[in-house]
Parts: sequence; structure tokens; C-alpha cells
Amino acid sequence: QKKSRAATARRQHLKSAMLQLAVSEIEKETAAKEVEKQNYLAEHCPPLSLPGSMQELQDLCKKLHAKIDSVDEERYDTEVKLQKTTKELEDLNQKLFDLRGKFKRPPLRRVRMSADAMLRALLGSKHKVNMDLRANLKQVKKEDTEKEKDLRDVGDWRKNIEEKSGMEGRKKMFEAGE
Repeated sequence: QKKSRAATARRQHLKSAMLQLAVSEIEKETAAKEVEKQNYLAEHCPPLSLPGSMQELQDLCKKLHAKIDSVDEERYDTEVKLQKTTKELEDLNQKLFDLRGKFKRPPLRRVRMSADAMLRALLGSKHKVNMDLRANLKQVKKEDTEKEKDLRDVGDWRKNIEEKSGMEGRKKMFEAGE
């Protein structure tokens, strides 16, 4: 237990030391970025000195507008180049997939299809076999039994019920019984 406590304490100490180093490194990086930013601004953006006369102010505005236009053109050109390169990358990736033989499988949908239609779709014009299973079955004639004849003679049971219902039906039953 004594060794495990010492190991845990050492681990905690190392962890805190690493965190302190990381914090100091982050602070150094932010300071370096700030200095780099100041140097870039001093180099590319000279301090603005506003002239006193109206004509000089108009000239300054014209120069600034010209700079803005040139920067916009550069931005547009870089955007177009970026779009073009991303399109080329996509095409190259597609070619790479094609060469490897690995394709993305499209999501499949369930389709109801008969066996004939499936074979026709797979084999095309080679498909000669008819998969209609019922066509190949033997035709069997049923022998007329007496039971089936009786059922046919009785006919639809609804008609019999309608005939027997009401006074007419009872009269027929009475007359039949005599």
C-alpha cells in the first residue's frame, strides 16, 4: 500500500507539472502570435495620416477604394481556385476508388418482382425459361361425388333462407309437409 500511495502521489505530481508546462507553452504561443500580428500590421498597413484639405481626402478615398477592389478580386480568384481544386480532388478520389475496385454501395430498396422478371433483368435476351410454376402442373379432373351434387342442388343457402322466411315460406313448408 505504501508503494501504491507513492506511485499515486508521483503520478499526481507529474500530472500537475505537465499541466503547468502546457499552460506556459500556450501563453508563449499567444504572445508570439500577437507579436507576429503586430509585425504584419506594421508592415502591410502603414499608420493612417489624414490630410487637411478636401482634395487630398478624396484622393485618399479613391486609393482605398482601389485597394478594396483589388483585394476583392484576389479573394474571388482564390475562392474560384479553391472550388476548382476541391472538384479535382473529388474526381481523383472517385478515380482512385474505381481503380481499387471498392465502390460505395448504394442504399437498396425492396422491389417486388416475379421470378420471370428477375431472370429477364439479370440475363436479358438469354432468358428463355418460363418460371410460371402453375403452367407446368398437371390438370386433374375431379370425380363428381354425390355429396358435391347435393351441394350444387342446394345452391346458395341465402336464397333458401329468404324463401323460407316470412308467411310465404311457412306456407310452402306447410304445403310440403302435407
